[in-house]
Amino acid sequence: MTSNTVHQMVWERIDQYGDKPLLRYKDGATWRTITWTEFGHRVRRAGLGLCSLGVEPKDRVAILSENRPEWAIADIATLSIGCADAPIYATNTPDQVAYVIQDSGSKVVFVSDHGQLDKVLQVLDRCESLTHVVSFVALPSGRDLPDHVITLEALYELGDNYDDPSELERRQGLVTEDDLLTLIYTSGTTGEPKGVMLTHGNIMSNLRMIDAVTDIRETDEALSFLPLSHSFERTAGYYIVLYKGGLINYAESIPKLVENIAEVRPTLMCSVPRIFEKVYTKFMVQVEEAQGLKKTIMDWALKVGTQVSGHRERKEPVPYLLELQYTLAHKLVFSKLSDKLGGRIRFFVSGGAPLSGKIARFFHAAGMTILEGYGLTETAPVLTVNRLGDYKFGSVGKPVPGVTIKLAEEDGEILAKGANIMKGYYGKPEETREVLSEDGWFSTGDIGEFDENGFLTITDRKKDLIKTAGGKYIAPQKIENALKLERLIEQVNVIGDQRPYCIAMLVPDYVELEAWCESRGISSKNRDELVKNPTVVSEFQASVDRVNSKLARYETIKRFLIVAEPFSQENDQLTPKMSVRRKVVNKVYADQIDALYAQPSSE
Repeated sequence: MTSNTVHQMVWERIDQYGDKPLLRYKDGATWRTITWTEFGHRVRRAGLGLCSLGVEPKDRVAILSENRPEWAIADIATLSIGCADAPIYATNTPDQVAYVIQDSGSKVVFVSDHGQLDKVLQVLDRCESLTHVVSFVALPSGRDLPDHVITLEALYELGDNYDDPSELERRQGLVTEDDLLTLIYTSGTTGEPKGVMLTHGNIMSNLRMIDAVTDIRETDEALSFLPLSHSFERTAGYYIVLYKGGLINYAESIPKLVENIAEVRPTLMCSVPRIFEKVYTKFMVQVEEAQGLKKTIMDWALKVGTQVSGHRERKEPVPYLLELQYTLAHKLVFSKLSDKLGGRIRFFVSGGAPLSGKIARFFHAAGMTILEGYGLTETAPVLTVNRLGDYKFGSVGKPVPGVTIKLAEEDGEILAKGANIMKGYYGKPEETREVLSEDGWFSTGDIGEFDENGFLTITDRKKDLIKTAGGKYIAPQKIENALKLERLIEQVNVIGDQRPYCIAMLVPDYVELEAWCESRGISSKNRDELVKNPTVVSEFQASVDRVNSKLARYETIKRFLIVAEPFSQENDQLTPKMSVRRKVVNKVYADQIDALYAQPSSE
């Protein structure tokens, strides 16, 4: 294939694969399939429909939707008429929606349902560039809506009646690899969101890089649940599957993820570490609560699996007797875990946040490989990844072909160069110059180190590093990730910058906590009361003590606060990417934080 633009690549695959299934989604209780040919038909109708609405080449089109087939249709239709799109997180607030539409200058916005439509309608007066809103579903009845709000079916009809059907091919031919493909907005953890300008060349180069080091096949079936508005899922869970001719299944929601995995039995899946952490924690609770022969077998299986995993990671042959033991361990224990995850997973891909080496080794011991990678929105996104035959757990792998990485001499910041590096931040030349040098080196803001075999390890975010009053530098993510492996802890925010020592804000996993309390006869009227219960506090202290025992003395958590209300987008304490807004959280809980530090210390 010689295509240099994403839409040309997709149209080539449509011609190649025809009636082969491409997209699968759940309609009520039934899973339905869209073939490559049918997908192309809908893309053509939608693209010509956009032309009918007056969308011109190089215009922008926004997509405000959860993952679903229509997201892909809107995306490829937009690209096929020479335009760029601006995806918006479905969890964004109306104000955040308005910001992306207005900043990107989007002419049309696609919305998935009535809830997303309402967000747009609330801020229409601030979206000056907007001429049309296209809903994937029928419009709500009994409401007086503006004339420029239409349905996707109406857009299809406009496309069917467009006076020059060859316009789609004409526009496609005008697009080059240097043209803008998308504006993906950063989460805004450190300020105003920035529109990352990614070109067709950025994405296509990254697809070729990924293809060169992964074993993704046209027979693979992926499960898509991470937001397509994020670059990780967009490239590694969507475009690469199209590139290789595979099948994409759309999960209904995060709460139904486990159910959907069992139904579609994927062979590939992109995920963030939290999903793997949840599976690990639940399994280890089962081991902890098992008794008698069952516990003996589970402990033995873990020991055998860990030994086999170690041999394979070191590229050593597995002793024959150990291999036989592992076959039995898999049959008795690990097969049950594998079956819950569909039973066909060839490998997982983890990104978006650091994955604990302990978690990666656990899954490997159970017969499932997690390939952790690293990248940023600005890098389209993949910079490094572990390979099936060349991996090191706890690392993010080696650079993909075509990417050069070096570490800054002064602080170890990761600097990257390659054809996948963004064009810049839309309308923000100063911010672009801060991170992108004239000779093409991109400053990631992450601190890292290479080992003797070329594996890269991320130690922390440059801006997140804590410097205590005693001058010690501490990487909070390492401590937070360790705490999140504890059964009762869901979210963590470690504090300590310019303070004498570290403290932690802990948000409970309420599903686990309430089950734990019920088994011990602990009751409470509300969550505020629950997190103050002495027995609960004591259990959280035990969790902190376990983590502290593995930390350097200056890193240990001296005190903690159990927070009743989870960090969320609704309270502005999480970004759309689910990263904690540390400044916001620290400001909200400033009095409680100060009170913890005001307590007499034995240090």
